Amino acid sequence: MPAVPAQPPPRPFLRLDAVSKSFGPVAAVRGVTLELYPAEVHALVGENGAGKSTLVKLLSGVHQPDSGRIEVDGAPAEFATPADARAAGIAVIYQEPVLFPDLTVAENVFMGRHPTRSLGRIDRAAMHAGAARLFGRLGVPLDPRRLARGLSIADQQLVEIAKALSADARLLVMDEPTAALSGVEVERLFSVVRALRDQGAAVLFISHRFEEIFALSQRVTVLRDGQRVSTGPASALTTETLVRRMVGREVSALYSGSGRRAGGPGPAAEPVLRVRSLTRHGAFRDVSFDLRPGEITALAGLVGAGRSEVVRAVFGVDRYDEGEVLVRGEPLPPGSPAAAMAAGLALVPEDRRQQGLVMAMSVERNATLTRLRALTRRGLLSRRRERAAAREWTERLSVRLGRLTDPVATLSGGNQQKIVLAKWLAASPAVLLVDEPTRGIDVGTKAEVHRIMADLAGKGMAVLMVSSELPEVLGMADRVLVMHEGRLTAELPRGEATEETVMLAATGQRPAARQRKGAR
Repeated sequence: MPAVPAQPPPRPFLRLDAVSKSFGPVAAVRGVTLELYPAEVHALVGENGAGKSTLVKLLSGVHQPDSGRIEVDGAPAEFATPADARAAGIAVIYQEPVLFPDLTVAENVFMGRHPTRSLGRIDRAAMHAGAARLFGRLGVPLDPRRLARGLSIADQQLVEIAKALSADARLLVMDEPTAALSGVEVERLFSVVRALRDQGAAVLFISHRFEEIFALSQRVTVLRDGQRVSTGPASALTTETLVRRMVGREVSALYSGSGRRAGGPGPAAEPVLRVRSLTRHGAFRDVSFDLRPGEITALAGLVGAGRSEVVRAVFGVDRYDEGEVLVRGEPLPPGSPAAAMAAGLALVPEDRRQQGLVMAMSVERNATLTRLRALTRRGLLSRRRERAAAREWTERLSVRLGRLTDPVATLSGGNQQKIVLAKWLAASPAVLLVDEPTRGIDVGTKAEVHRIMADLAGKGMAVLMVSSELPEVLGMADRVLVMHEGRLTAELPRGEATEETVMLAATGQRPAARQRKGAR
């Protein structure tokens, strides 16, 4: 349901007045003014690298502005530490909360502020009752006595929100909170946010998903290149207007789909990779498909269908129980990523930070990890050749960075994704397995990643793309494989793949298009 615009009160709870922040020669935020009102959800949007994360760190006391000032309730405020920001009533909810897994939900909620009784002992009855009241206020039936270990990301976020409420937070900053949530979990989170808004809280909501922005927010601020482009009512915006303001140009072809390329894969082309009756007990069973040179094949389905597990098994990260994988007709040893790489396979994983990059290492080292042997002479790594190779690929993929020697952790999410791609493309693979290639990156970078994938397929690479975004699946794929509960339920050529046929197959129904008859 579209959000109803609310008339903000005359004075904001928090105001950023012309704040700027630089890191060396890079100006991350430049003269940004932002007002956040009680009883309002305010969306903050922009490309990766636009300054959103830096702005959040200024609000939360992680960084301090070089110039400009922060006001709380109309009075100047300085946040020298995150504790200062929390004391002022500001709480940040990240997309991946960090809880103490072996403590209870209630203990996590009141961490550092546990109610006590005589002799300083923790009053557990009061703590459990207080946590129960907070979850009742949020309208969620979470047991305060259960351990945090095993909670879903969605429930972990609710614990963080309850923690913020227990500290009387008046501003909730939500940084990409829905990136790892299912549709049902997103709607539950939105119900909680709306309830908090109606109770008088100010909410700063950061998301790359336009439908969420329009459904939840009353006002929207757009950042580009560290500067504020506009602030105005969400009801006065369209998706096209928002995209144009974010990227500074028209994005007429967000999905540079492979099916729009001249030629495309020929039906008689010999498969470069064959998967036959692949089974891993408890994850997927009897999965068979082929990948051909010059073709982008999408692996679609709902969360938990087994798509990522299949891709990891094909590459050898996880072992499988039955079946086989063949590359150019030769069996690939199971459970061996080294053998997969030697055979010409590359895997861009879903979690780029944990599985795709070494965050403390430099940009240049991450970009060349797959070619270190080729860059060595007499057993010693040539730094000159390493830097030249890294520079070549960062320039080819238009990576925005300060210096090649900077830690890759300093890059925005979209540019980190490009480094993962650079690492593998430098190895000249024949097959690219890419899991959620554009998750958590902005619309402009999405278009660049899609262009890169289409170009690779146009040059003869076979691409298998796992994606949870139906527009991406339909816009990019020559062929769509659909999974439901660990099984392939449909194989749809581009002309037969629609939102309806894909979703029917993803929910175990029979699509109107042809049902899958087995691998070609």
